Amino acid sequence: MIKVAIYGKGGIGKSTTTANLSASLAAKGYNVMQIGCDPKADSTKNLMDGHRIPTVLDQIKEKGDRLKLEDIAFRGFASTVCVESGGPTPGIGCAGRGIITAFNKLEQLNAYEVFKPDIVFYDVLGDVVCGGFAMPIRGGYADYVFIVTSGEMMSLYAAANISHAIQNFGNRGYARFSGIILNSRNIDNELELVQRAAREMNTDIVKVLPRSHYVQSAENEGKTVIEAFPECSMAREYDELADRVMGVCCHV
Repeated sequence: MIKVAIYGKGGIGKSTTTANLSASLAAKGYNVMQIGCDPKADSTKNLMDGHRIPTVLDQIKEKGDRLKLEDIAFRGFASTVCVESGGPTPGIGCAGRGIITAFNKLEQLNAYEVFKPDIVFYDVLGDVVCGGFAMPIRGGYADYVFIVTSGEMMSLYAAANISHAIQNFGNRGYARFSGIILNSRNIDNELELVQRAAREMNTDIVKVLPRSHYVQSAENEGKTVIEAFPECSMAREYDELADRVMGVCCHV
């Protein structure tokens, strides 16, 4: 089982990228599981035909000890297994703590043994790398970490913070920082800016994803590009990203 965490600043296209990665690999025949680790709980909706699924935290509150695996794990496009950790009521509680609770519940319900995924994607908010949001890095969950960024200052700032956290935990034998995914915003000198940042982080750009109208068009339908427009140029870009991610994870 390959375990991959995808980090990035909120709004950078991290969830869109992760969902298209999941869709691409599932369409290739892999058994894929995607776990959304963001209080917004919208990581998997484009794998679920635009529908938001019940979150682990909400289901724990509602069902307590009666909670079953089928209450929190749902089959999406190409049989992807979709899970959303969820978060606390706004202004009350810690969102990072919610991730820890969700992970513990998945383990208690033997989710990985039941679904036997070939690859698990943890889609993690990267604006704050506190204890809960760092869980996929330090808790022995993810083996590989990729950061989604653009060339915008705040996105690169967040990426640098995430890379520092990965390096701190990596020294203890946890997840490996495996590269940057550039989700282009078409700003001036974007590639050069991200290349420079990658060098400073001692990593590489795994793939440059161009801006494409297909992304928004697919999301308007509640789908990934892979599902909505499988023959388009952007679908090929995501397929290439999927191949590169698997190449990194299988040959490091």
